[in-house]
Amino acid sequence: MVRLDSDGDVLLSGPAVRAVAAGADEVVAVVGPRGRQAAGLLPGVDDVVVWRCAWVDAEPPPVTREDTAALVDTLAALDADEAVILTSFHQSPLPTALVLRLAGVPRITAASVDYPGSLLDVRLRPGEDLPEDLPEPERALAIADRAGYALPPGDDGRLAVTVDDAARREAAELLPGTGDYVVLHPGASVPARAWSPHRAAEGVAALTAAGYRVVVTGAPGEAALTARVAGEHGVDLGGCTGFGSLAAVLAGARAVVVGNTGPAHLAAAVGVPVVSLFAPVVPPERWAPYGVRRILLGDQGAPCRGTRARTCPVPGHPCLDSVRGADVVTAVGEILHGE
Repeated sequence: MVRLDSDGDVLLSGPAVRAVAAGADEVVAVVGPRGRQAAGLLPGVDDVVVWRCAWVDAEPPPVTREDTAALVDTLAALDADEAVILTSFHQSPLPTALVLRLAGVPRITAASVDYPGSLLDVRLRPGEDLPEDLPEPERALAIADRAGYALPPGDDGRLAVTVDDAARREAAELLPGTGDYVVLHPGASVPARAWSPHRAAEGVAALTAAGYRVVVTGAPGEAALTARVAGEHGVDLGGCTGFGSLAAVLAGARAVVVGNTGPAHLAAAVGVPVVSLFAPVVPPERWAPYGVRRILLGDQGAPCRGTRARTCPVPGHPCLDSVRGADVVTAVGEILHGE
């Protein structure tokens, strides 16, 4: 299985991975460095190979003959019988298929709008035999299905991760005692998809005033952000969790407030309701939290709609900063109690 972008993208491929695992002896997940953490939590993955792919990575490395040759050797050593390449609608699988073909993979399945020649053995044509606006997990499942793999009986096709005992113990140490809590995760891997810090801080204060215990989470590089957002009201766990222990923290929450970023999909994978601060730079039909109760906040008709912008192109970030703390309190109440 090949999915070369971020942790969120890898999490969304989880149902397809389980489908392939149900019919294969072994599944190796070939992922980018930004997807390594998620790949390690996916049920059905037996091994992980990390490849920083120059035509997928957000900060692409140069393509060199030496690196490509080394990659071909690494993939050839897997002695894989086939590969299923999972891509989003805006990505071409064909350069990846070429590398896999050079590595000797005899059967390759992918979705491609371009003529693949001999690079693909099984091809889905987006817009013809693959609908354009499928949620990403369903798109990935459709590609796996065309390769001949289906979910086993009893698998509902939702997102899932494995949270081990060590991660649960770490989460319990970070949040000692008892009591319900709501998680607010203010950061995002793409700046255009993040609620501004002052609005996130407003959200923490409003949720606390409404009677919720608020836990603020963030990656190691986001400690300053989470400290600012948590302020005097929230429990600041910024930089305190690995990906597995973050999953455990999210699993214990009543609800998660988060932008369109990896932890939104991690929350969905542990079955927690999500209040999604969703910037419309990508379509919510494809990328909104999948398979759980969710409420989308944000102006889905904003001028940034469909731009795939990484930095907000509109002064004032109106698509998300129009959302106030009171809006989040209302959404959390609705998603928990139907209020």
